[in-house]
Amino acid sequence: MSNLTRREFVRRTALAAAAAQIASSLAAQPSAPAAAPTPKRQARPGVAELRWLDGKAPRVQPGATCGVPWPQGVHPAGTTFTLRAANGAELPVQSWPLATWPDGSLKWTAHALPADVSGAPEFELAAGKPIAPAKTVRAVEAGDAIEVDTGVIQVRIARTGRVLVPQITRSGLPILQNGRLVLLRQDTAEAEAKPEPFTGAVDRVTLEQAGPVRAVVKLEGRHAADGGTRAWLPFIVRLYFYAGGDAVRVLHTIVHDGDEKKDFIRGLGLRFNVPLRGELYDRHVRFSGQDDGLFSEAVRGLTGLRRDPGREVKAAQRAGQRTPAIATWPAAVSDRLQYVPAFADWTLFQANADGFEIRKRTKPGYTWLSAARGQRAGGLGYVGTPEGGVAFGIRNFWQSHPAQLDIRGATGEQAEVTAWLWAPNAGAMDLRGYHDDMGQDTYPEQLEAMQITYEDYEPGYDRPDGVARTSELYLWALAATPSPAQLVTLAEVVRTPPVVMVRQETIHAAGVFGRLWSPADRSTPERAAIEDQLDWYFDFYQRQREDRRWYGFWNYGDVMHSYDDDRHEWKYDVGGFAWDNSELSTDIWIWLYFLHSGRPEVFRFAEAMTRHTGEVDVHHQGRFAPLGSRHNVLHWGCSAKQLRISTAVNRRYYYYLTGDERVGDLMREQVEAARALAMIQANRKVAAERVTPPDPHATEVYAGFGTDWGSIAGAWLTEWERTGDPRMRDRLVASMRGIAGQPQGFFTGGARLQLASGGFARSADDKPQVSHLSAVFGLVEVCAELIELIDVPEFKQAWLEYCSLYNASPEEQKRRFGAPLRGISLTQGHSRLTAYAARQKQDPTLAKRAWAEFVRPEGPWSRRRPEEKLVSGPEVLRPVHEATFVSTNGTAQWGLAAIECLALVGEALPADSGK
Repeated sequence: MSNLTRREFVRRTALAAAAAQIASSLAAQPSAPAAAPTPKRQARPGVAELRWLDGKAPRVQPGATCGVPWPQGVHPAGTTFTLRAANGAELPVQSWPLATWPDGSLKWTAHALPADVSGAPEFELAAGKPIAPAKTVRAVEAGDAIEVDTGVIQVRIARTGRVLVPQITRSGLPILQNGRLVLLRQDTAEAEAKPEPFTGAVDRVTLEQAGPVRAVVKLEGRHAADGGTRAWLPFIVRLYFYAGGDAVRVLHTIVHDGDEKKDFIRGLGLRFNVPLRGELYDRHVRFSGQDDGLFSEAVRGLTGLRRDPGREVKAAQRAGQRTPAIATWPAAVSDRLQYVPAFADWTLFQANADGFEIRKRTKPGYTWLSAARGQRAGGLGYVGTPEGGVAFGIRNFWQSHPAQLDIRGATGEQAEVTAWLWAPNAGAMDLRGYHDDMGQDTYPEQLEAMQITYEDYEPGYDRPDGVARTSELYLWALAATPSPAQLVTLAEVVRTPPVVMVRQETIHAAGVFGRLWSPADRSTPERAAIEDQLDWYFDFYQRQREDRRWYGFWNYGDVMHSYDDDRHEWKYDVGGFAWDNSELSTDIWIWLYFLHSGRPEVFRFAEAMTRHTGEVDVHHQGRFAPLGSRHNVLHWGCSAKQLRISTAVNRRYYYYLTGDERVGDLMREQVEAARALAMIQANRKVAAERVTPPDPHATEVYAGFGTDWGSIAGAWLTEWERTGDPRMRDRLVASMRGIAGQPQGFFTGGARLQLASGGFARSADDKPQVSHLSAVFGLVEVCAELIELIDVPEFKQAWLEYCSLYNASPEEQKRRFGAPLRGISLTQGHSRLTAYAARQKQDPTLAKRAWAEFVRPEGPWSRRRPEEKLVSGPEVLRPVHEATFVSTNGTAQWGLAAIECLALVGEALPADSGK
């Protein structure tokens, strides 16, 4: 087959596929006639086309960063880049490398745009000398602080102590002071428990970027008791600044290191003071509501009074402008202002995804008034005067409930503002297990329990030890109270920050991510049918997130694993069937679907999932670090702590598309993750013969060639690309050769991994071992990239053998192994392996087989789209959508198989087969 030309390969494949059952199966699916093909944009060598993710320029742009891929050999290391708008105008840009190809040329670069670049809908990036921004951002280390100047605001960041940001000034006036992290802790979960206050204490500050377009400061520390000695709950905070901007983007991470039975978080947030100048009636409070809604009041209101101050006075106060001089007011009002209550304290509390309330009071000791109610607040607040103020917001405010915005002391010289990521009004955060041991004291009992609830429970393993949570906040230091229209645009930024994205054609032409995807193509009825189903699956999960309220501080971003048809509910309370925790590569499916479709809502769904699965589902410190937890009712509840959940492979897409530093940290955590297998062995309950006593000084561990090695190799590959470290490449080569040298290659199943070198000892067992899970947690994607990047022919041969034989007929397997393979499952999902082998071997017979495996006559997905219906009435609490044959496992594998088969052997889907 290797002597076939590509044209001959395509011709033969198409002829063979015409007789396949896929034709009748796909023809049976209802689908609209194929639309006329959309002319495809052609990628130009050395030029990257960028666009705003949502298809139009944002109204407000606080600064943006994006990642850009390049084909191998196009741009050498050290290349500088220039940015142009679609009309040819040069724009400022700051650039830095994210990854390199094996030849040292740039593979991924990151690029920052200043805050005042918003009008252009599209951009072009190419090699060249960048122009400087009109206002540069400068960050300098000055003694006990780092000073940042964006050209609009000046920020002082402390190196040590309990105040992270002592001051932000604008035009010489202090706008924000005493920026600090706050934490409330209590001993029990009971509401009447007295909270103990803690404040974030900085241990380490790193200036990661210093301009001229983007500056980044990283602060690390722990929350220390006010007046005590205890310090706990580590934090990592990054502050982002852009040239010409008046905003600070805050990325806030906590790592839980407390005792979940004794340390109950009552409140967690960012607090600062806002100097207030002027009269109480010229002090303004704002909260964003749903969509364009805005709550607008003054500390001392002038509307609705028995005596009228006049139209100009009322209009100015409502608009947030300085009111006319009080001497011009009617005396009936100005002489009695002291009798008009002034409200010092304000709170917006989002208790859940379905309701918020705004309350206010004149001062402590007096009752709260309910000022407004709504369903979903936008998460933006403001307090200030015509002489300056601060807008502040929490992204995913209602999605990550309970959240709260507090303003206190607005009648004094300074207002105190707290953006609560966990709202004190909600009560204590309870991270305890949801059941006792239930008699599961031994491995046999735990395995028996799995037979009924699918939960892999073990006493002491359901602890949130080292799990993390990352939140995103925005602060604007403003010269005056913004107009309502301006505040609405700031609220838009908080809800959906502007994102610059590379066009699909540019990404695809660069050949990154293993060439396992291609842009959506509806040029034939058969392709359109698959595209329709891909769209439907994602849209269904988006509807399910809303129907089932998959929201909350620890939950947002994840999806459920399996559905309970009898209850018309996902199995949120049934052991291993509840939260998905990346099972069978849900993350990769969503990311490849974004690359395939380019849809902005898919990007944001995938972004939320990456934030969640990379933080909450992984133990970042403690006895389980840096492993992840398998699917469970609690995200950290399963005793199977595994590499397949913490894998860097799931994070690569978001990191390279955005340059996000926190996700970069998460991937680096995994570089030495194999060492954790010496302490926590996932097979300890079922493969005692391979289990060794925990040994922190072990030099080798048993690692499977599927979920284990795929994760390990993904971390090494990413670190090698990011740093060029030859040790990472050496480990990869040694492990690839070690797998190829096994008695049955990948079918050997696993062997002892040498931790230092990356090599595998040869297994003494020559009996083939097969697991349906081996290739469905990123192994396909890792191997595709490694084969392109590193020339190890024997490894390629071993992998292609695995891809060809896993779904092969029993007769073919018997010829190779002496007997058919046992344990074969997920055959539809594995059709992409067959497709990969077909593409590599240029084998039309394998291509035909791949499509036959994908569209199985006996499979429910092959006959029709899962039937969706709306369930209402006494069967359910509220109307919800449900669909037959849907589980996250099947959906993720179907989606991956569809996208990758189309990319690899799409030619085997004839344009006329629908006839």
